Amino acid sequence: MGRLFGTDGVRGRANTELTAELALDLSVAAAHVLGEAGVFSGHRPLAVVGRDTRISGQFLEAAVVAGLLSAGVDVLLLGVLPTPGVAYLTESLRADLGVVLSASHNPMPDNGIKFLARGGVKLDDTIEMAIEKRLREPWDRPTGAAVGRVSTYDAAVSDYAAHLVSTVGTTLAGIKVVLDCAHGAASEAGPRVLRDAGAEVVAICAEPDGLNINDGCGSTHLDVLQRAVLENGADVGFALDGDADRCLAVDHEGNVVDGDQLLAVLALAMRDAGTLRSDTVVATVMSNLGFVQAMRAEGVGVRQTKVGDRYVLEAMKAFGYTLGGEQSGHVIMSGHATTGDGILTALHVLARMADQHASLASLAGVMNRLPQVLVNVPGVDKGRADEDAVLAAAVAEAEYELGDGGRVLLRPSGTEPLVRVMVEAGTADHARTVAERLADVVRSQLSLS
Repeated sequence: MGRLFGTDGVRGRANTELTAELALDLSVAAAHVLGEAGVFSGHRPLAVVGRDTRISGQFLEAAVVAGLLSAGVDVLLLGVLPTPGVAYLTESLRADLGVVLSASHNPMPDNGIKFLARGGVKLDDTIEMAIEKRLREPWDRPTGAAVGRVSTYDAAVSDYAAHLVSTVGTTLAGIKVVLDCAHGAASEAGPRVLRDAGAEVVAICAEPDGLNINDGCGSTHLDVLQRAVLENGADVGFALDGDADRCLAVDHEGNVVDGDQLLAVLALAMRDAGTLRSDTVVATVMSNLGFVQAMRAEGVGVRQTKVGDRYVLEAMKAFGYTLGGEQSGHVIMSGHATTGDGILTALHVLARMADQHASLASLAGVMNRLPQVLVNVPGVDKGRADEDAVLAAAVAEAEYELGDGGRVLLRPSGTEPLVRVMVEAGTADHARTVAERLADVVRSQLSLS
């Protein structure tokens, strides 16, 4: 069996790869590993379980709960709640374990299981590996009063919403917002938070039926939000994904504002407020060069990591930074959350708009987003990408050609036999030309055939 845990839990087609049996077995193994690690010592263990709106979340929730109860762990059911909401309640309710059932922005037939450690943080890789090794092992089952008990926590949405609203100190009165909830986990919490903070909210794609999550809406289909912002004469729009751990935006003219731009807006807001630790923001190597240039011009440092929110979070923890994120809209504000939170991101961008009496278009204008072209080159030996002399020379020539006005990034895929060629330049045509030229070199030098 290959490794089950990816960078964001265990994911797969529900009832095919991700079955009720696997969900139950993972929960039992997690209880055993954490118990033996001393997490449960001295008290009766407690887990909180939340899910997104996928219909498959119902049977997977039942399986997870059955596994935890059979292992002697008490369970609080949070119901439908964004991933960051489950993380928050794992911490605030002092639970020993949090479980999220969601496949984020993936299509409805998929689902996933993510375990959170005490404090609402992601499990260490070593713990995840230990859980995999302990799957379906023989064990002494508790009986009688030693089995777990399950109850429902009805205040999950209200507690989470109140927490988010408490993180801003200004009213959003006078701002009209369109919020695309992707028919997902934030369909109730998202509009509630923004309204409680004072904004006028037009909620769209906020009628989940178990089947329509991410279906032609949300952060992967911004055209829906663009139309709604213009039709409603809104000041701004935000689009969440299925579990609301990320968001992208649209300004009042319908222009897309991506994660780099949102991160830039928040970085300057936090710098001005004195909450941007070391005046530094964490981003990935895929962040647009325009973002780096804008931050440098504003006296804000940028620490770049490998692609993936886990690497952003690792750097933030290691150096105590308070803001990090990705171009995809996954933004982490560690003073308020342990993971990316799309509602929190939208809330603080709106607060910056209110404080500055400025439109999102003007705030996002702090950075000039350079045209970025990404070409995937499949069927190549990605392991030789950093070793081939001809390829290295081609990259050096391209970098010389682009100068300070662009950059090149060659990145082997972490999951597929392909190399990603990313080029930024002053114009889209120039970026495309350089990217295709480098892709041809990758094909000729690293071909597997």
